[in-house]
Amino acid sequence: MTNPVVAIAYHSGYGHTTVLAEAVRDGAAEAGAVVHLIKVDEITDEQWGLLDAADAIVFGSPTYMGTASGAFHQFAETTSKRWFVHSWKNKLAAGFSNSGAKSGDKLHTLQYFTVLAAQHGMTWVNLGLHPGWNSSTASEDDLNRLGFYLGAGAQTHTDHGPEEVHKADIATAEHLGRRVAEQTRIYVAGRTAVGA
Repeated sequence: MTNPVVAIAYHSGYGHTTVLAEAVRDGAAEAGAVVHLIKVDEITDEQWGLLDAADAIVFGSPTYMGTASGAFHQFAETTSKRWFVHSWKNKLAAGFSNSGAKSGDKLHTLQYFTVLAAQHGMTWVNLGLHPGWNSSTASEDDLNRLGFYLGAGAQTHTDHGPEEVHKADIATAEHLGRRVAEQTRIYVAGRTAVGA
């Protein structure tokens, strides 16, 4: 059986989202995936080819003003060339986002990613974790400390650099990478078994 191929298409304004993208990469690679990190604001023709050939694409962006960054939106609009010919149909998709506030409207960014994936005919992989840090015995260091279901959410103070992305958020992003790789392996094996 071949290893699943996971591409991470992301934008990072100040480096915080890069830390998360690298964590998703590490988790997916640990689970046996071949992983490609692609900065959408610097994307090349070769990297478009990597996205087209991937079994799964994980979208990532900071949340600015309640949605994904302008650079990510520009990338998303450019994917319409793939939409016309169904290039990404039946791939798996997932997502992650970072903002300065605990909520920071990251849910809207994750929902935006799900709509983008749905328009492409992709199948969404959620985080697959219960919320952490939601009781008196829980800890800020719990996985999914911010309680997102659709994808990985992270919070970093606006006056902190990328080196201070919360360790629980990094671990949650790693979990997302592992989950995407594992689900992609199952999905690809199933399609192979039924000859789809």
